[in-house]
Amino acid sequence: MVRFSWVTLALVVLGGVLGVAVRAAFVLPWGSGTHPLVVPAITLLINVVGSFLIGLVAGRLDARRPRLRAFLGTGVLGGFTTYSAFAVQTVQLFGAAPVVGLLLAAVSVLGGVAAAAWGLVLGRRSRVPDAAVVE
Repeated sequence: MVRFSWVTLALVVLGGVLGVAVRAAFVLPWGSGTHPLVVPAITLLINVVGSFLIGLVAGRLDARRPRLRAFLGTGVLGGFTTYSAFAVQTVQLFGAAPVVGLLLAAVSVLGGVAAAAWGLVLGRRSRVPDAAVVE
């Protein structure tokens, strides 16, 4: 059984702040006055790259180093990726251009799953043996 930890929660919050700040640095400069597909394309790229990196972290760390995994995976990369923006952008695009909206949804979901799977495989291959890990 996993116990609640205030330290782990603080690490997740700190990581989330960092991840959201990085995502904002990519998205905010393109917020207005650009082509309507620019921000959804950036969100797509962020989510696919983030899915790969979350897979890499999960595969490499597995259940070892739970605080580092919480900080990087749940915090930084959870804050970096964004399901809610993807959902809203997909609905908005679907209303204006149904084929583009469906394409964005399909590429986001399939690309994210494929990227996460690739990250898991590479993370597991690069895993350090348990005896060498120090928490």
